[in-house]
Amino acid sequence: MKKSLAFLMMLLVCLTVSAEESILREDHPDQYIVREGDTLWEIASMFLTDAWLWPEIWHVNPRIENPHLIYPGDEIVLSYVEGAPRLSVNRGEASRTVRLGPEQRVRKGDRFVKVEPKIRVSALANAIPAIPLDAIANLLTTGSIVEQYRLAEAPYILSGTGDRLLFGPGDQLYARGNWGEDTSVYGIFRKGNVYIDPETSEVLGFEAIQVGAARVESRERDIVTLQLTQVTEDVRIGDRLMATEEQRVESTFFPKPPKRDVNGVIMTVLGGVTQVGRNSVVAVNRGLTSGLDVGDVLAVYKSGNITRDRERGERVRLPAERAGLLMIFRSFEKMSYGLVLQTEEPLRVGDVVRNP
Repeated sequence: MKKSLAFLMMLLVCLTVSAEESILREDHPDQYIVREGDTLWEIASMFLTDAWLWPEIWHVNPRIENPHLIYPGDEIVLSYVEGAPRLSVNRGEASRTVRLGPEQRVRKGDRFVKVEPKIRVSALANAIPAIPLDAIANLLTTGSIVEQYRLAEAPYILSGTGDRLLFGPGDQLYARGNWGEDTSVYGIFRKGNVYIDPETSEVLGFEAIQVGAARVESRERDIVTLQLTQVTEDVRIGDRLMATEEQRVESTFFPKPPKRDVNGVIMTVLGGVTQVGRNSVVAVNRGLTSGLDVGDVLAVYKSGNITRDRERGERVRLPAERAGLLMIFRSFEKMSYGLVLQTEEPLRVGDVVRNP
């Protein structure tokens, strides 16, 4: 959650910019009241030509508790310090806290005893996220990119009670395999996409889609009895079991440029669609080894059209044109998942991604 605040945190740093180089939009508002359903990215886009530059002019008010969190009802105000723009927040009612009464009487034997529990303080509303989390919710908590043989060598569902082929929450399962780790909870996975670099034909990763989770009830030799605790799809005989990775799920991100130069392409768009638009989730053929990490913002460039040079009688491809922005929200060794945050025109698989 701290990084979610960091997205707004540097709003206190003052930028000296000339009129020609101003990062503010020409039609920017002077103030804005935050509403339910807003995201930090959308608010930043109202004020700035490039929303990911938001941290550079965010002013943190030390008198406000958790000034990096923005709540519905808060007022975002634009002001200038020595000619440099800065944004700050005035708290609204929803972000104020509620104090629970400390006095409580409980029965102990034949007497009532007064106890003093710790006071809990909580906001009246949830802080707004940096980006639309509903677009990436499944990929934040389920699924992974694994090595080629990890799924094939993982324990598998052997049977259930009765002759059923599909299973749901509460069902008992039997699984067999080389367990290796002695853990009490396993994720249930199924083979997904195989990602191949369209530029080099190198296999970048094998997708393992989590379809459920199960709790161990007993073990006997290489057979483990489990109870299915949750599912996102029907669980089947043959599905694989792996210890679930503990993933840090951020409710907000800290958009920033990559630390190194990145030059890659969009490999595919997830969700069974072919068009790439705003809030589409895409796979990019660059990852941690290329210096690409969670929160990194990339510009998307469309390949230039091919035209005919009438003077030389040749066909020439025109320069690529910037057409959108995406932000990386999960990064693996050789590839990443990104969310398209801005598009000037429809994008497609094969479009180039570079530093913004």
